[in-house]
Amino acid sequence: MTTLFSSPPTRTRQTLAPFRLRRHADYQRVYQASRKYHSPSMSYFFRVRPADELPPVSGPRVGLTVGRVMGKAVERNRIKRRMREAARLQLSILHEAIPGEIDLVLHPRKSVATMEFASLVLELGKVFALVAAGAAKPQPAPLTRSSSRLPVKKPKAAQGASGSGKPSTQQASSPASPRPRA
Repeated sequence: MTTLFSSPPTRTRQTLAPFRLRRHADYQRVYQASRKYHSPSMSYFFRVRPADELPPVSGPRVGLTVGRVMGKAVERNRIKRRMREAARLQLSILHEAIPGEIDLVLHPRKSVATMEFASLVLELGKVFALVAAGAAKPQPAPLTRSSSRLPVKKPKAAQGASGSGKPSTQQASSPASPRPRA
């Protein structure tokens, strides 16, 4: 006896959950070791993880940040859902192209909420390809706060009246009227 109805084939769906950045410290490490890159509808940061820092799940990790400036909670959640799904669809680009481990943080713009989903997926694929190409290059040492500051110039008042950098020998005149001596 054969059955007329069979169960549909089960389809395994890869989720983004094991490949997400979750801890605040992980986000901070990416921000400190990277610089900001831009695409038409998002900005992003990335860094290659050293081998001694690997989490239990190896592979690229993606983090999303959507601030309150993007709108109310419903709009922010919609942006996050769209970005998460687009990242899930394009995650194979990062898996195949990057020999090392990478952390990536995406900052979508408000236009992500209304743009066509197919164009969002294509743009995220381009971002992932750029990240893969950038991760293959040797990474420069990150800037520290002290090394990124410009040299301090002396204020003009300390240079003197002539502006030559030498102290002035003339006495400065008092802006107030002279006091009578008692």
